[in-house]
Amino acid sequence: MTRPRPAPGGGRRLGVAPERLGRWLDGVAERHGTFADVVVGEHGMLRLTCADTTSVALRAPFGWTPGTPALASFTAAARADRVAAVLLVRRGRWAVGVFDGERLVVSKVDARQVQGRTAAGGWSQQRFARRRGNQTDAVVGAAADTAARVLLPHAAEVAALFTGGDRGLVDEVLADRRLAVLAALRREPALDVGEPTKAVLLTTPGLFRAVEVTIVEPDDRS
Repeated sequence: MTRPRPAPGGGRRLGVAPERLGRWLDGVAERHGTFADVVVGEHGMLRLTCADTTSVALRAPFGWTPGTPALASFTAAARADRVAAVLLVRRGRWAVGVFDGERLVVSKVDARQVQGRTAAGGWSQQRFARRRGNQTDAVVGAAADTAARVLLPHAAEVAALFTGGDRGLVDEVLADRRLAVLAALRREPALDVGEPTKAVLLTTPGLFRAVEVTIVEPDDRS
């Protein structure tokens, strides 16, 4: 379960592991009463209303086809293993991987030096800015090459692409024409991760497989 954070409009938002979703919802029902209303919403959302008017919005990490009953079909779809691609980019470092459920199928982590800031001014500052810009461009190009080499062979199986790190750099990498098929599978929101290391890459299934939950209790509306 990810750390709860305030949700726009009130309440709180958190991520719940699909294997724990049933128990988590049972706890909500015990505290707030049975689900009096279950409505399938847009963009993979399922909205529940408890007896005391507490509302729970569930967002599937991957697309799902509503069935009957809707809540059971949602939880079953959330628990199903899917193939996902991950792209993490920060200044000077990037990581890519393909996961089948929680299992890492293939990955690559790499780095390239990008010069740090300087206090110098004038022509020195301008030369530094040009050099740093060239180095950043090289990082973007190298990260795109890595993504093309590692991720594209699995593109036909990938259900979604999850990204994290520096959003601007990620956008630049995905602007590479070779990666258009993956860019079309990009899912929001971005993963909240640190430096793109192998260890960080291995933690991403706990983030991208989680069901996004927004819960608004009666006191949140007062």
